[in-house]
Amino acid sequence: MTAITGFQTVGPFFEVVLRTRAEMRMVRPDTNGERITIEGVLLDGAGVPIADGFVEIWQADADGRYAHPEDPRGADADPSFSGYGWRHTTEDGGFRFDTIKPGAVPGPGGRTQAPHIMVSVMGRGVLTRFITRLYFEGETANDRDVILALVPAARRDTLIARRTAEGRYRFDIRIQGPGETVFFDA
Repeated sequence: MTAITGFQTVGPFFEVVLRTRAEMRMVRPDTNGERITIEGVLLDGAGVPIADGFVEIWQADADGRYAHPEDPRGADADPSFSGYGWRHTTEDGGFRFDTIKPGAVPGPGGRTQAPHIMVSVMGRGVLTRFITRLYFEGETANDRDVILALVPAARRDTLIARRTAEGRYRFDIRIQGPGETVFFDA
């Protein structure tokens, strides 16, 4: 064979397979913590909404504990909070999560990380998952967060969810181009 295999994107099966999954709820009536809503739009490099995207989040509970075996404090995590959610984007690229504001979690070097939510983005044409973080506007711990400090100051605003009303935050994700959201290696 003398030719190189051509570039392939994730095909139309991406939407078909993922859209058959049932929607899930992250919180129940007995979940501890401040209820918040995060809304945003997934945008491509030209600023056009991505209608067939997939956004996942995972986070600690209100006390900063993950419901995960690798968290040494995980046995004490809120049993009524899954810490994980996902949404398909709508025709206008939108997504929404009804969750709680996470607590601060331990970080590298024994330092505490600011409350944050891990965010993963996938979609047709995206061959690998993009991973980023969402931090909260006005959170005083942001100034001391060791991970956020690794991001150049001029780009940190792409990781900040803006408060739009009491308990509501806006977090748009741009996967490429001017104003691109900062993404991390997995």
